[in-house]
Amino acid sequence: MTANSRCSAAEPPGLETQRREIECLLRECELCAGDSWYVVEHHWFEQWKEFVETGDQNSSSFPGQIDNTELFEDLDSYHLKERLVENEDFVLVPAEAWHRLLTWYGMVDGQPPLERKVVDLPSTLKVEVYPVEIFLCLHSNMENVITAQFSRTDNIQSIQRAMFQALSVPLASECRLWMKSSDSSCERLRNVHVSVLDACLSSGMTVIMETRNADGTWPSSRPQIMRNSVEEPDSYRGQPGVCGLTNLGNTCFMNSALQCLSNTPPLTEYFLLSSYLEELNFTNPLGMKGEIAEAYADVIKQMWSGRHYSVVPRVFKTKVGHFASQFLGYQQHDSQELLSFLLDGLHEDLNRVKNKEYIELRDADGRPDQEVAEEAWRNHRRRNDSVIVDTFHGLFKSTLICPECHKVSVTFDPFCYLSVPLPVSKERVMEVFFVSLDPYAKPVQHRVVVPKAGKVSDLCSALSEMTNVPPTQMVVADVFNHRFYKIYNADESLSCILDRDDIFVYELNVLDEQQEEQVLLALYLRERSHYRDYGSGSSSYGTSLFGHPLLLGVPRSSCSVEALYDLFLQRLARYVRRPDPSEELEEEEEDDEDELYKTQTNGISDETPAEPTPQPCETAEEEKEEDKQEEACSPSPPAAEQPAKRRACRKKRKSLFTIQAVNSNGMTERGTGEGGSAVSFGSQPYVAIDWDPDMKKRFYNENEAEKYVKHGSMEVPQQQTTVELRECIDLFTTVETLEEENPWYCPVCKKHQLATKKLDLWSLPEVLIIHLKRFSYTKFTREKLDSIVDFPLRDLDFSGCLLRRNLSNGEPPSRYDLIAVSNHYGGLRDGHYTSYAKNKDNGQWYYFDDSKVTYAREDQIVTNAAYVLFYHRQDKIRKPTLPPPNTSPVSSSSAPEPANDVASCKDDNAELGASSHVTMETD
Repeated sequence: MTANSRCSAAEPPGLETQRREIECLLRECELCAGDSWYVVEHHWFEQWKEFVETGDQNSSSFPGQIDNTELFEDLDSYHLKERLVENEDFVLVPAEAWHRLLTWYGMVDGQPPLERKVVDLPSTLKVEVYPVEIFLCLHSNMENVITAQFSRTDNIQSIQRAMFQALSVPLASECRLWMKSSDSSCERLRNVHVSVLDACLSSGMTVIMETRNADGTWPSSRPQIMRNSVEEPDSYRGQPGVCGLTNLGNTCFMNSALQCLSNTPPLTEYFLLSSYLEELNFTNPLGMKGEIAEAYADVIKQMWSGRHYSVVPRVFKTKVGHFASQFLGYQQHDSQELLSFLLDGLHEDLNRVKNKEYIELRDADGRPDQEVAEEAWRNHRRRNDSVIVDTFHGLFKSTLICPECHKVSVTFDPFCYLSVPLPVSKERVMEVFFVSLDPYAKPVQHRVVVPKAGKVSDLCSALSEMTNVPPTQMVVADVFNHRFYKIYNADESLSCILDRDDIFVYELNVLDEQQEEQVLLALYLRERSHYRDYGSGSSSYGTSLFGHPLLLGVPRSSCSVEALYDLFLQRLARYVRRPDPSEELEEEEEDDEDELYKTQTNGISDETPAEPTPQPCETAEEEKEEDKQEEACSPSPPAAEQPAKRRACRKKRKSLFTIQAVNSNGMTERGTGEGGSAVSFGSQPYVAIDWDPDMKKRFYNENEAEKYVKHGSMEVPQQQTTVELRECIDLFTTVETLEEENPWYCPVCKKHQLATKKLDLWSLPEVLIIHLKRFSYTKFTREKLDSIVDFPLRDLDFSGCLLRRNLSNGEPPSRYDLIAVSNHYGGLRDGHYTSYAKNKDNGQWYYFDDSKVTYAREDQIVTNAAYVLFYHRQDKIRKPTLPPPNTSPVSSSSAPEPANDVASCKDDNAELGASSHVTMETD
């Protein structure tokens, strides 16, 4: 498939008509079970929106063919990348909108349309972007595994039919199906009429088909087949609770939360003693018919049986997805969000109050805090009475003050966990590459400190101190896939630049007042293919971008072909070798070709005055796509049919490269003939130098072009910010003004007001969960705060934080010890969750990383990954009933490297279908 291959596209209607038709379809089409929707790459769609909104058929924002390249893992299998996010990586469009876009623009040749069905799940209608991908094989030949995709609403019978066909099994055969998950044991799929979802089938699992033997027996009933070589031995007896949880596919967030709750003694003992059986609430409309509580109980009982290295929480995961659609599928989620859902779900499933009475809440109206607090807690317990309330619920005081009439409203509200903010730094560290005017100087990577709320000019000023280049001689650009994704103005906000962006800062020539004005020229490098692209409707050569682009300040008088050619050679001198005389490159002919280029090809016209400052790049809103959309200008016709000027252009192929005017994507301008079109100064001029492959191989040094050096600032370790947990709690109780999106209705003013709000702690629960708000979201920025929060493992004292200072006799103290931590490693959209937890029976700390469990030391627990903390009040902590295990010493390190494995799943590396020794139940 060539970069320029395309499906045929019909002549589209006017841009306004296109915009109106597609917007109408997106607005009016509703999800309906069984309907088809299509996945379209997000930035292609954004580029199309920009194109139709400009109202210019020749706009440089023309999106080209529909191209979903960025969504695929590779272009052989066209397998979707994992963890794609709607409205960031892709958009969903209804079938009619898709067919119109396809008719108007065509699609890159060879790419399959990404058709997806709307499925009716238990609590929502949803477009199933990721179908369930299952491995299929025969019991008699488990080495031959094929992959197939099914909807969650398909039934098991449809899988059976697919296996008959794909594995060439006679339709008359009597068969049985088994599902095999990563723990190597198998379960019988008895009911072929249940759905894939209800059968708990998930991506990565294997379905095995066995057919009855001629003697009437089943192959799996044979003793040698039943025994599993990697099965946990019957003699295994481990420490109860020291048990891993298998990762079902991006479920580390769930495993981390479950391990923390599993090591919360009062809750675990409640389930191990089966106390929940008497309190299951099947009629609570806010509950889940007891299913979440029962599924959680099953997981806890397995983990604390002492019989398993690792447990597969597949049924629990399915139940969670049934009742909370946000956890459907196998994308990464947040462990605290899962905890919040699970605690609420367990509470409602185990609520001892069967009929909740209506209770009208009263304001304090000047009454003493003690009286109002006791009333609020009584009212809460009249509607909410469960082991979750007993264990995790506390009470805080909320004070609102109207800024206009100064009305004071006091309420006491229950909480299940504290979400405390982290102090936010006002500075930001950025890494950029500085490209000097010196053509022989390699780019230099710098690390600079800038104001978090600063502008691009602040970045230039910080870099100026390191380079001694005035900020006014710098231009900042985001480079991706060999092109400028965006060229920034000095007054643009730094929040537009993400940490993962490749930012280049280019030094420009000094502007002398007596000198003529300069044009900021964006230079791309392209390589021509050996073959002409006849399929695109012309006989042009395909091109692909390579190398690093450049920004140059070019005097207007130097915009002829010859002047630009020499200028580019000078600028690229470090890695482009000039030919020596012995290499016999053909000289260029002298004619008026330069004048032709000056008015057409170089993109500079005399009609509009140039601006001294760089113009922003048109923001190419399409995804930073692969280099498969470039188009080159048409080659010259045969010599006999050419005038003199074109013969001269043909002889220029003997130059190292040719120069073309292009748009911001590096494609030759649309609608132009040979030589490109004029580009006014009102938009950023872009040019490309096109290399023949042979010339590039001889004169372009690819290794040298990619080299860069690191400035000393890169060697200085970044200072790790450390804050005390006490600071976070103090921030939680600080007075704040409500945001405009969440005003308070003042009963006196009779209108919504941006009141001041203050939270104070009144009473604390037996087990206190503290959520560290590491993920910061605003209108303009999203970031993860990696500060180390220094939290105590023992004697966390809240006596100075509680509003109720004088405790009466018999009231609980306010000192806590740590029992568990949920950790998050990585960034916003990805990362990995683990947990530390202290076993209630032997007092030993363990590190839980999915199915792997290892010993941990106390000095390893406080890290910048700590995300959710579990504290147990000291008066409720019982002494361990077992001595701590013997652990070997380990070296100290920041990364968790505990002493030795104590419960690693033995089949972590076993490949599906690698062995026919599989445990199957017998009838």
